[in-house]
Amino acid sequence: MKKFAIVLSVMFATTILAQETPAPPAGKALVGDFYGAQVSAKAEKMAISPAELDQKLSSSAKLENIAVKGKVVEVCENKGCWMTIKTDNNERFFVKMKDYAFFVPTSLVGKNIILEGNAETKTISVEEQRHYAEDAKKPTAEIEAITKPKEEIRFLASGIRVVK
Repeated sequence: MKKFAIVLSVMFATTILAQETPAPPAGKALVGDFYGAQVSAKAEKMAISPAELDQKLSSSAKLENIAVKGKVVEVCENKGCWMTIKTDNNERFFVKMKDYAFFVPTSLVGKNIILEGNAETKTISVEEQRHYAEDAKKPTAEIEAITKPKEEIRFLASGIRVVK
């Protein structure tokens, strides 16, 4: 019985260790593709620019059920669990997927998308900034240069659609 338990333990450990590291989903992120919930036609029509989002957030702490159009400049290379969108003034805002329920392929970089979800301005801790810099495989010197919390737009996407 002990031998059986040992063999079973070794098999279980081998199975766990042999599993692949999570990776972003495959896909070419073609026009019309969507991730998460389907972005409604109304949301596409009413989507605002990142500059308009920034302006709206200056007078409201949080915006719910909003659609924003933008260009993807970075996607998490580990799982595709976050991305950054370029704003009109060459800044970026951070996007996470609602409830960690879906991920996006790295091929989304350079594509124009419409995001539907909630946005807010938040203060991001040094630890969290460093975590995402590590996910993005930034150089050690760049990660260590992060020494202060910063305020930024955070978007929690329920759905994403590739539009161009």
